[in-house]
Formats: sequence, structure tokens, C-alpha cells
Amino acid sequence: MIDSQQAEEQAVLNAASALCAAARTAPKACGVDHLDTAVLTGADKDRLAAEMRRMSAQPDGPAFFARDADNIDAATAVVLVGALYKTRGLGDPCRLCGFDGCSACADAGATCVFTPMDLGIALGSAVALASELHVDNRIMFSIGQAAVSLRLLGDHKLIMGIPLSVSGKSPFFDRR
Repeated sequence: MIDSQQAEEQAVLNAASALCAAARTAPKACGVDHLDTAVLTGADKDRLAAEMRRMSAQPDGPAFFARDADNIDAATAVVLVGALYKTRGLGDPCRLCGFDGCSACADAGATCVFTPMDLGIALGSAVALASELHVDNRIMFSIGQAAVSLRLLGDHKLIMGIPLSVSGKSPFFDRR
């Protein structure tokens, strides 16, 4: 017999893998993929929550990072979705970044506008699937900042996190 706790935990882990696939297959600008994903559980998830609390405790640290760390504690798993700051090589015709082409954008250390757009589309695909699977979720910037601090996705500087849970009430909403 598989009890409800085991079944629900397995459902979250299956969903986490499926969310990574949804992010990977989401459309990308120019068909160029600069995204990576990861699933955190157990000690890795605990380390992430600890980093969020450490960041919150800094003199200028955002207090809500500690609240969000409590949400990580309540989650079964956390999906990370990150994007590398790379241009798409469109050159002069684009200029959406405000520079005269991709080389000027890269030289200035600026962000190609397609990077956050690709990340947003991937996140939307992932959380839509989580919703379809009836797994509680929420996109959290704070998770991403802690993941960047811990270098959980290597050189990725733009990361968002999606905590996942199956419970009678979502721990990610109606928060204080």
C-alpha cells in the first residue's frame, strides 16, 4: 500500500520533473536556448532556505526572504529555472536593449531583452503545468536570489524558483 503522504510526495517529484520539461520546451527567441533547470529536495532545499534567512538577516536584507524561506520549508520540492545573460545575435535591427546592436549590449554588460522574456515564457509554461497537475506553486524572486548567491545553477545570474506542495491549503498564499 502507498499511503497518501507517499503518493503526494511522489506526485510533487513527478510534477517537478515535468515542470523542468515544460520550461525546456517553451518557445525561445530565435530558437536559442540559454535556460537551465534543477529540482531541489532534502538537504539542498534546506540549504536554500538557510541562505534566504541569512540574506534576510543582513542589515539591508529584505524581511520577506525569511517569510519565503518558511514557504520553502513547507514545500516538498523547489524547481529552479535560470537564464544566462547572452545576446541572440540579431545585430543592429533589434536594439530593444537600448544599444546599437548585440555587440554593444554585450560590451556594456547589459541584458538582452530576450533573456528575461524567454525566462518568463518558460516560467509561465511550468506553472501552468503545475496548476493542471493540481500541485500548489508560486514563482518566487527570493528563491532565485538565494540560488544565485549559492551558485546553484553555475553562472546563471537570472533565476526564479517555484516551490511545490500538495496539502489541504497552499502554503504559498495568504502569507503574512
